[in-house]
Amino acid sequence: MRTKIDFTKSAQQNADAYFSRAKKLKQKKEGAEKAITELRKRLEKAKKDFVPKDGRRIIVKRDKGWYEKFRWFFTSDGHLVIGGRDAHQNELLNARHFEDNDLFFHADIFGAQVTILKAGMSAEKGVREEAAQFAACHSSAWKEGQRTVDVYAMRRDQVSKSQAKGTLGTGSFLLSGEREWYRDMVLALVAFIKDGTLNVVPEIMFEKLEKPEMYVRISQGNDRKSDAAKKIGKILQYENIDEIMQLLPTDGFRTRPHGAD
Repeated sequence: MRTKIDFTKSAQQNADAYFSRAKKLKQKKEGAEKAITELRKRLEKAKKDFVPKDGRRIIVKRDKGWYEKFRWFFTSDGHLVIGGRDAHQNELLNARHFEDNDLFFHADIFGAQVTILKAGMSAEKGVREEAAQFAACHSSAWKEGQRTVDVYAMRRDQVSKSQAKGTLGTGSFLLSGEREWYRDMVLALVAFIKDGTLNVVPEIMFEKLEKPEMYVRISQGNDRKSDAAKKIGKILQYENIDEIMQLLPTDGFRTRPHGAD
């Protein structure tokens, strides 16, 4: 680094001049950083507060997590739960995202998603029940109109594919050993927006949260999935109907916004 020295001044005077200049530059830097931070806050607030004349809410694109290709939610204590939307996703979950410390949940009925509770082996019972209700809701029990269904959980070493090629179809697995049972899990979900992200979670988990200003309770009913998604989108002012549909179970819905009897 080159340094300019004024030979008409003493060493102490040169040092004082550089110190004074450095102090001014530091103050300018701190002022610029403060201005940038304040500008970012004002921009984020403007995004949230802005409503076009037609009353529709603008959706701001965000970076999605890898897990959002599946059905998903975070438990009341922060564990990630992911579930397959079809047989191929069930296979993918088992092959790539089911680890030794996780738990595998499945409704005790033909036609149900694979549900993985990440780090489930160390999760408390109440948290495991949240994953069990999620698995119950995303099973054929919903479409068949069952109000409850039993769900079981298993470890990684209890779930495998057949060694004989072609023995099991896509999305089917060999299960061995004792199962951890969760009896009569009620089929009920709740949808809400948090930090700009749509969440569709099991009801027993939602009851542990601080309630958002607006939310929608989802139960079995006569509405088609597309109609239910549109109602949920209108209530929550969320325009991405396809995303809502991806997070819902099969057909047959009743939606109740916060405050409805």
